[in-house]
Amino acid sequence: MDTQNLEKAAIKIQSWWRGNMVRRTLLHAALRAWVIQCWWRSMQAKMLEQRRRLALRLYTCQEWAVVKMQAQVRMWQARRRFLQARQAACIIQSHWRWHASQTRGLIRGRYEVRASRLELDIEILMT
Repeated sequence: MDTQNLEKAAIKIQSWWRGNMVRRTLLHAALRAWVIQCWWRSMQAKMLEQRRRLALRLYTCQEWAVVKMQAQVRMWQARRRFLQARQAACIIQSHWRWHASQTRGLIRGRYEVRASRLELDIEILMT
């Protein structure tokens, strides 16, 4: 083997070695990029989940506030109806009491007819 053949063989070996090294470097770079991409996707998924939970918490809070407000309004309406009914009952009672006080003092009585005489029992109430 002469020098030229040795140089050609050495050049082939060196180019093969450099090709292997470049391919290995590219493979390592691709693997690192893949790891970074996986990490980034997981971070994006976590951030999306956090945003979703925050939106859900906000929605739940707003819904709860609406439910509380509706309950307060219903309670206010029920209390208003109760107070109106109580006021109406008080007016009816006061009128009834006035009427009862006006009719007191009338003569109340009962009578029976026995044989030939009339038995009369009269009661005058003034209260």
